Amino acid sequence: MGYLNNQIITVDAILTKKGRELLARQDGSFRITQFALADDEIDYTLYNPTHPSGSAFYGEALENMPLLEAFPDETQMLKYKLTTLPRGTAKMPVLDIGFASITLAQGASLAITPQTLNYLGANQVFESNGYTATIADVRTMNTFNGTGINTDQATQLNQTQTYGTNVSKTVIGTTINLTATTVNTLFGSNTQLQTTVTFVGRDSGARITIPITITQTS
Repeated sequence: MGYLNNQIITVDAILTKKGRELLARQDGSFRITQFALADDEIDYTLYNPTHPSGSAFYGEALENMPLLEAFPDETQMLKYKLTTLPRGTAKMPVLDIGFASITLAQGASLAITPQTLNYLGANQVFESNGYTATIADVRTMNTFNGTGINTDQATQLNQTQTYGTNVSKTVIGTTINLTATTVNTLFGSNTQLQTTVTFVGRDSGARITIPITITQTS
């Protein structure tokens, strides 16, 4: 990781971990269908409309902030994606999944149906294109998939298999299904496994990350 020269215009594009994983398969599963823009490094509280030098300097502090070189860690990059919301939106959409954290015993299952608040009026809380869910360590799950969205991209992601390595997995759906692992060897000398899951509204851009704990049963 490093800093980019913010005195010149730079486009720094890289593949995510999932993109690299699909590219390495060399089976045609790697297809770029979407991209995302974000402004994680920018602290908008530094915008100063009272700058003594006038309006040309209101954003001086923002323009001088260092920009990070892109790196493929979804827990650190692209946390704050740029999104387009309907005209007249007065409040930022937020996700509600009904849990602040999740604890599952080995082999236990849970279905999560996210809702988006403050989006397209009070009568619509589900996004038509569904939600993406990314689990940081897929080894902690026996199953991790999404249902309710039947596009080719959603089907491809939901059918992606992993092979015991410590990698993340992303799925798409209106409901996300989790079943905790039953593999005792993953625990080692511990009684719990820890990971996180991140939900993102595909229409609103709203996101939330919560911790998941898997407890070992005797």
